[in-house]
Amino acid sequence: MKKKNKKIDILCVGEVLVDFIGHQSGVLINNTRDYHRYLGGSPTNVAMNSARLGLKSMMVSTVGNDGFGEYIFKRLAEVGVDIKNIKKLENNPTSVIFVSKSEGTPDFIPYRDADYQISEDQIPTKTLTNTNIFHTTCFALSKEPAQSTILKKAEEAYNLGCKLSIDLNYAKKLWQSQEHALKVIKTYCSFNPLIKISEDDMLRLFEKQLPHEEIFKFFHDLGVDTICLTLGSNGVKLAQLGKEIIELPAIKVEKVMDTTGAGDAFWSGFLFAYIKEKPIEECLQVALKLAALKLQNVGRLPDNINILSKLLG
Repeated sequence: MKKKNKKIDILCVGEVLVDFIGHQSGVLINNTRDYHRYLGGSPTNVAMNSARLGLKSMMVSTVGNDGFGEYIFKRLAEVGVDIKNIKKLENNPTSVIFVSKSEGTPDFIPYRDADYQISEDQIPTKTLTNTNIFHTTCFALSKEPAQSTILKKAEEAYNLGCKLSIDLNYAKKLWQSQEHALKVIKTYCSFNPLIKISEDDMLRLFEKQLPHEEIFKFFHDLGVDTICLTLGSNGVKLAQLGKEIIELPAIKVEKVMDTTGAGDAFWSGFLFAYIKEKPIEECLQVALKLAALKLQNVGRLPDNINILSKLLG
């Protein structure tokens, strides 16, 4: 990856949310009594993890001018994420999501308002020329005007020499149709992003269990070189165009405390190592370490540990 001393290592574009994660373990939302508040949103987690790993990360998102919005600004600023391109809206409340606490993929109910009101003026060309990686999510692309904004700016970023990235965290309830989701995903894939997908995401997107080779072929045919498929406790597979598939096992975790954000931790580790120009297998090893660290903690990665020394130690 050619680095030209750009000021922004990772530009994370998309949802910033307040997550209410259930306190009762292993039950769905209908049986959850108490919730604890956490800062959430997949690109937000990546921006925060990246900042804590010593990268320069910037967040592009939208919040309400309310108590939750204030909480978001404070939390992001505390870890050193650049927040100047986050917009505050007067008439839209900050988006919140209720999430069950589980060892598998959690149950969730989104209450979305401000998060998808992202406009082009929040991503000026000057910002893109200073960016190494432009990262977004399927969640962020699921609603207008964010959808059009992100696709347009992703194309501009690609033409300016940015490396694109996406977490294809597809959920049917967020989209008007699966057909529309595939069309948007295909457009983004034409800019050859680094792709992170999970088996669950793919089952939801294709509505059937596909062999991993078929999943990889689907994305390679769209013009994507590198696809990372996470398999939960079974580790990870990475496909690069014209190369052998790399498979690595997950790091054993004694007690899984919370799976929310584990994929984001994984991808933050991967992008961190990628920016540091590490070999691709090493990128995966760093990613797996960070995911294992996250699984042992509820909410995001805890403040009281030096995650860099844990990763490189």
